[in-house]
Amino acid sequence: MTFLYHGLEARGAIWADIFAARVPQLPFRRWGHDAVDPAEVRWLAAWNAPADFIAQFPNLEVLFSVGAGIDQLPLDALPPQVRVVRMVEQGIITGMAEYVAMACLALHRDLPFFISEQRAGRWTYRHTRLGAETRVGVMGLGELGKAALEMLKPLGFALSGWSRSAHNIDGVTCFAGADGFDAFLAQADIFVCLLPLTEETRGILCRETFEKMPRGSAVVNAGRGGHLVADDLIAALDSGQLRAAMLDVTVPEPLPEGHPFYGHPAIFLTPHVAAETRHATAGGVLADNVLRLLADEPLLGEVDRTRGY
Repeated sequence: MTFLYHGLEARGAIWADIFAARVPQLPFRRWGHDAVDPAEVRWLAAWNAPADFIAQFPNLEVLFSVGAGIDQLPLDALPPQVRVVRMVEQGIITGMAEYVAMACLALHRDLPFFISEQRAGRWTYRHTRLGAETRVGVMGLGELGKAALEMLKPLGFALSGWSRSAHNIDGVTCFAGADGFDAFLAQADIFVCLLPLTEETRGILCRETFEKMPRGSAVVNAGRGGHLVADDLIAALDSGQLRAAMLDVTVPEPLPEGHPFYGHPAIFLTPHVAAETRHATAGGVLADNVLRLLADEPLLGEVDRTRGY
């Protein structure tokens, strides 16, 4: 049995050392660095592993994503018996919560407007509000969404959340399912998308959704680029239906030169840096999961493939 890693060389070197110390009984191989017998590969860790690459391993049992996302993996091409596990690492969770707090504060205090006025050489006053006067709604109530809400609570925002299934979170007004979506959209000022990307959530940030938000709302997308319909966002910003957007994810990545997001005065753009996998701590999480696997215990972050998350 072999554990195969496919990805950044620097990360692979750190993970090899961690596995040597924590799981010495299991051969850990790095694609492109070590000799690999495809028939021996039972477990594979990767970020972007095309279907034709995965097909080389006929005895694959578990596919580990090196990040929190799984939509970049060819899930439809995987045999049904292959288990899929997302990375559940505290650095990713804390990083995302910090990013959401930064984005919400920037939008709450009208930073896009003030930067635009500065660039134009104008000293323009605009009334500001306290946190309790701004409503923040988080779309997606998994680990990332819950962590973001916890970091937002001390700032005083009125908090709400929406997900496909019902949740009960202290200090957060929760909405669920298709029946609760419109009510959720009607009652916030800043909307944060942290949803998993599935066929049901692809394109959810679109004209129809924006029109159901209060006029002058703002949007943060740190989920996946596929959640957003780019043309609909630009139209909503230009019409004033939305006042600003902060985007950490796009389609494609990186955006091509000349893309309208780069120069739009109401868009803040960051290059997919909201939450990063920390090599050392993530390696420890992965080793722990492998030990769970060897002991026939439940895996942290295992995906329900029937639901896509």
